Amino acid sequence: MLDALLTASKPELLDKDGDRTLRALLYDFFAFGRSLEAARAKFAGYAGLSPTQYLILIAITHFKSDEPMGINQLADWLRLSGAFVTNEVNKLVSDGLIEKHPHPSDGRRVQLAVTEQGVNCLARLAALQRPINDALFGMLTREEFKQLSQLLARLAANGDLAVKLAEHVEANLELEQHRVTSAPPAKTKGVQRRRGSR
Repeated sequence: MLDALLTASKPELLDKDGDRTLRALLYDFFAFGRSLEAARAKFAGYAGLSPTQYLILIAITHFKSDEPMGINQLADWLRLSGAFVTNEVNKLVSDGLIEKHPHPSDGRRVQLAVTEQGVNCLARLAALQRPINDALFGMLTREEFKQLSQLLARLAANGDLAVKLAEHVEANLELEQHRVTSAPPAKTKGVQRRRGSR
């Protein structure tokens, strides 16, 4: 019966106690995730922004590439929909924190840049970010921090695929459940013989 309750099947995720280590990892992950969300909300509120607007402003500021960031690049990096990012970017443009420029070779695209006002906003915010980020990650060694960064990048890249798989598996399970509950009851041979004898 306990095997039926396992929440994973890959051997790498199981040990002699079943999925207990995986469950503990997830509980810790969720707890730390709540701390990160709270810190992000604190940063955003201090800057007078929504959490998503804060992420967008930070992402554009620290983007390293040969050309400025566009909407699609930003949406991919933050793993958000293009329409949602466009809406939030427009609010930041209205607030004077970022600006849009036409792409030099593609008239359908825009390039995003942080304004001087946006840079000043982030400079004020950095005084709050530094001690909080130090507290969140400061217990790690440099090597541990690098390993965590690499592991989280891999997990984040795989996360969307896992959610899509969840939707597919859920649909298949519901379809199978529907087949089981709507199937007519099977007739037994004994019943058939009795009917034939009447």
